[in-house]
Parts: sequence; structure tokens; C-alpha cells
Amino acid sequence: MSTPPSPDTTGPVTVAITRRVDPEDEILMHAWAEAGTTLAQRFPGFLGSGWVRPSPQSADWHMLYRFDSPASLATWQSSPERNRWLSTGTNLVRDTRVEHRTGIEGWFDEPADHAVEDLDAPAPPPRWKQMVVIFFAFFPTSLALTYLLAAPTDGWPAWARVLLTCAFAIPWMTYVFLPFVTRLFHPWTQPRPRT
Repeated sequence: MSTPPSPDTTGPVTVAITRRVDPEDEILMHAWAEAGTTLAQRFPGFLGSGWVRPSPQSADWHMLYRFDSPASLATWQSSPERNRWLSTGTNLVRDTRVEHRTGIEGWFDEPADHAVEDLDAPAPPPRWKQMVVIFFAFFPTSLALTYLLAAPTDGWPAWARVLLTCAFAIPWMTYVFLPFVTRLFHPWTQPRPRT
């Protein structure tokens, strides 16, 4: 029912699922979700789960669960216990989208929903490539802010200088510079497969 993580991926994997439930079935949904969490807790590598609804009247439930590795996730997802649990919700829930996140790869593309039927979502770039791209955005930003804010903040306590730097750096990195750098490095982080 969900996109399998890339075999190259290591480290924790978070699965985000949007499930549609009729609002009048809220109590049943709570019980069904808690039963799934209770089952998942018995599997090695389970790190936690949770859910949120945009509003009490919403039919969409955004659910997350996390395992310590793709192998642990695969064990859970292929287990007979999970399959039996999912079958008990057949008349209660409908999965509308599934997404895997293994780290900070969200910087490398716009947030996207993968339809449940779309099992060929692109794999995130390796973490070392993510680290290199972030370094190329973070280093010049930190260096520039260190020089620009040195004189105006002379004599300030360290926490105040760091707070001011973050107030400038985080919006700049999030909305302007990191998206630019990730587009610039996209051919390297997401090379086209040879045909």
C-alpha cells in the first residue's frame, strides 16, 4: 500500500499516510489507529506514530509512523499481523496518499503527494550529497552574517547574536537560498538514469 524506501537508504524512515474516514466514524477510527500502533510497537525498530486532522469535521486523517531502518519498516509492512489489521479497516478507511521520508530530503524537492497507486516515487539523494548541498548554502550564509552583524552586535551576549543571526538566516535559507542551491545541484543530486 505504500512506496517502498530505496534499498540504498539507511537510518530512520517515516511513512506519512493520508486516510479518508467519514466524520461519523471518528470513534472507530481512533480504536483502529490505536490497534495498529499497539501491533507496530511489538516489531523491532518501531520508533513511534501519531496522527492529526485539519479540523474536527475533516474526513482526512494525516498519520505518521516511523521505523529505525528500511529493513525494520519492510518487516512491519510485510507482516501478516499488519495485513490482518489493515483488512479490518477496509470498510472504514481509504488511503489517498502515501509518502516516505528518510531525513532532510524534503529540501531537495517541493512537497509532493504520491498516490497510493504510484509505487515508483523517486528515491531521495544519498545523505552525503544532501549534506554537501546544505554546506554550500549554509557556509556562505553563516560567513556573510558573521561579518555583516559583527559591528552592530559588538558587546551583545552570545545568545542574542545567535538569535539575530537565526532570525535572518532561517527565512533566507528556507525561502531563497537553499531552494536556489538545490536547483543548481539538482543534476548532481538526482542524475538521470542512463537508458
